[in-house]
Amino acid sequence: MSRFFGTDGVRARINTGPMTAENIIRLALAAGKYFRNANKGTESSRRPLVVIGKDTRLSGYMVEAALQAGFASIGMDTRLLGPLPTPGVAYLTRTLRADLGVMISASHNPHEDNGIKLFGPDGFKLPDVAENEISAIMGGHIPLADALELGRARRMLDGVSRYIEQVKTAIPRSMRFEGLKVVVDCANGAAYRAAPDVLFELGAEVIPMGVDPDGININLGCGAVHPDIMAQAVVAHGADAGISLDGDADRLIMADEKGQIIDGDQCLAVLADMMASQGELAGRTVVGTLMTNHGLGQYLSSKGVNLERTKVGDRYILERMREAGLNLGGEPSGHIILTDHATSGDGTIAALKMLMYLKMGDAPASESLRRFTPLPQQIVNVECGSQDAIRQALSHHDLEKAVADAENKLGDAGRIVIRPSGTEPLIRIMVEAEDQQVMEDTGQTLAGVISELIT
Repeated sequence: MSRFFGTDGVRARINTGPMTAENIIRLALAAGKYFRNANKGTESSRRPLVVIGKDTRLSGYMVEAALQAGFASIGMDTRLLGPLPTPGVAYLTRTLRADLGVMISASHNPHEDNGIKLFGPDGFKLPDVAENEISAIMGGHIPLADALELGRARRMLDGVSRYIEQVKTAIPRSMRFEGLKVVVDCANGAAYRAAPDVLFELGAEVIPMGVDPDGININLGCGAVHPDIMAQAVVAHGADAGISLDGDADRLIMADEKGQIIDGDQCLAVLADMMASQGELAGRTVVGTLMTNHGLGQYLSSKGVNLERTKVGDRYILERMREAGLNLGGEPSGHIILTDHATSGDGTIAALKMLMYLKMGDAPASESLRRFTPLPQQIVNVECGSQDAIRQALSHHDLEKAVADAENKLGDAGRIVIRPSGTEPLIRIMVEAEDQQVMEDTGQTLAGVISELIT
């Protein structure tokens, strides 16, 4: 079987491709075999343990049941956490001393999609090499457990409360949010209980949105995918700030009291400044991606802080952070990784850090949480229909020539990044330029070239 994983686990429309019950069971069997093999030769005689969390999609019931069946068949016990943010699953994987953690979620995608993210016993997402080995195992023979060795399943009822207590440790015990009115949009997703409860327990006046999941309204006109809805509510309620999370709550987009959006790059600027001033920013370096706005790089440089760029995807940011011993990284889309507090992006923890900075100052969010003027940036998505079409277009001479011509025209006044989406059959074109019209013209020209190549 070919590689099963994308840039962030497995993801597809439910009951198609990798997200059929048969393939999900097969994935569980392969992952179970991989981790059982990894534990061979250890002194422990306990049965291997896997924890499984999910967001609020209707299809989560089916995926959860298929995973449980596969893990039980190969002799692994399961703890079913129910709806819980992705970072909560990572955290409980570590604290329960589990061999494997699984999050069932398609993140910011609509309800008809679903996905599976795997975490190792250390709470970090699996590296490519491990995913490749699991993909290879899926294509071979997988022996099943004897009757007496079948795994057992048990629901865990206090996962959310354990996660809430862990999240609060990200800020000092003395920090309270009395006097702050905060809109929090949970996208009808995994944090619909945890995020409002955390803010309430810390003393904030909470205006909750997106906290009534029905299985199909996750990310639907709400959350980090549609932050303007939250921003409008901030103005309407006279709130001090707003928070939008995505379906599995690993990304954060905010708004100030004027309803202006504060994206992941602005959050990184604030957090880097705060951590550097307190001597807490490891290596005085922040890790971003190819899509990180050049304006952030200029701002960080003015503060004596370096910006490193990786491929797009929070897993690549995290890999670089671990390699270099760094503790802050993120993406414009709102994945903010603070490895002093979590092993994955955590939108709620990032929000608490930002609100702490707001509370400590005497300026409104429009001043204290906005640090630089972004270089105008445009992202154009071109639908390609298939991965083969994407590969052919990206390697075509005509596109290479068009990009070279465009870069020559931009010179040092802009950037171009063209890449395949990690989750959808799209090619994404990012153009930055000091001149808005030049930026738009460049994006449309390149989109036109790609469209011609795939027709």
